[in-house]
Amino acid sequence: MSPSIERVWGLVVKEFHQVFRDPRMAGLLFILPLVQLMVFGYAVSTDLWQTPTFVVDHDRTQASRELVEAFTSSGYFKVTGRSDRPADLVSALDRGRAVVGLEIPPDFSTRLREGSGAPVQLLLDGTNSNTASVARSYGERIIRAYGGTAATPALPDAVILKERAWYNPDLASRDYNVPAVVGSLILLVCLLLTSLAIVREREIGTLEQLRVSPLTPGELIIGKTLPFAAIGLVELSVVTTVAVLWFGVPFRGSLLDLLLASVLYLMSGLGLGLLISTISKTQQEAFMGSFLVFMPAILLSGFMFPVSSMPSSFQWLTLFDPVRHYIEIVRAIFLKGTGIGSLWPQFLWLTALGGGILSFAAWRFRKSSE
Repeated sequence: MSPSIERVWGLVVKEFHQVFRDPRMAGLLFILPLVQLMVFGYAVSTDLWQTPTFVVDHDRTQASRELVEAFTSSGYFKVTGRSDRPADLVSALDRGRAVVGLEIPPDFSTRLREGSGAPVQLLLDGTNSNTASVARSYGERIIRAYGGTAATPALPDAVILKERAWYNPDLASRDYNVPAVVGSLILLVCLLLTSLAIVREREIGTLEQLRVSPLTPGELIIGKTLPFAAIGLVELSVVTTVAVLWFGVPFRGSLLDLLLASVLYLMSGLGLGLLISTISKTQQEAFMGSFLVFMPAILLSGFMFPVSSMPSSFQWLTLFDPVRHYIEIVRAIFLKGTGIGSLWPQFLWLTALGGGILSFAAWRFRKSSE
């Protein structure tokens, strides 16, 4: 029997009234995600700026001063201490007064002039491996660039390195992080709203009334999930608009591709929320179950840590994480302008995972309703 549009629409309207009955809920659904977006856009960044640097210059020549100036003028490093003793550099790193240490040998300018190779030591505080990796990359780039400009005409560099980053020329972490926030926010909203709404009905006894009403199990599932799918799409439009207009994140792809990927992704989020509702007896259990699903899904998605750096067994496991495929699609659409023709494996995974999770959750919900 096909679902009755009238009965489903009545349940959808009832769900919207239930969600927005408390005016604070609108703030939680639309203002709080914007706050999270601002936090990720401004505070969560892998870019370095004014990194505390300690300098030990044994050479004290114009060449060594120019090298230090190249570090500070970049804006990535800020000299917070100087000495002629290596022990002071080690002490600054040990006590956290510096993150980077630069030691220039006594014969730096002489060897640079002769072209025999002028070694420079760069010490890094590896307590924060990510910061150390980025600082090392910046430092190596500055030293390499200085070595190329300081080479004498008689002894030019044999190899001249010219770097260029495609799609994100400034290597700004904001352009990489902000689009991915869309995936985490949509998943969180779908998990919480779907699971809590159904469990709340069960707690206050109205779910039993819905079961004995003319609504079929299929109509009940559609009516319960459709409002939260609409809210998820509104979240998508709000976050995308803020990302493009406020943060200046480039959007080079197709809105239709992004919308299609989001609809497929919503199937997984709604299915997971529906599944949590079938195994939770209270709203507290549903809330904890949502975060029990949410955190591993985000950690395995590549949002914070590259999937390629995970063990091979976990890389296979991430294939069953819909967040991973959605984030790959979103980043490719935003930054590269890639279409379905190149992203069809991710779209296929989202279709399979969304259909499978939602079908299983619907079957579980029907079984629990009998």
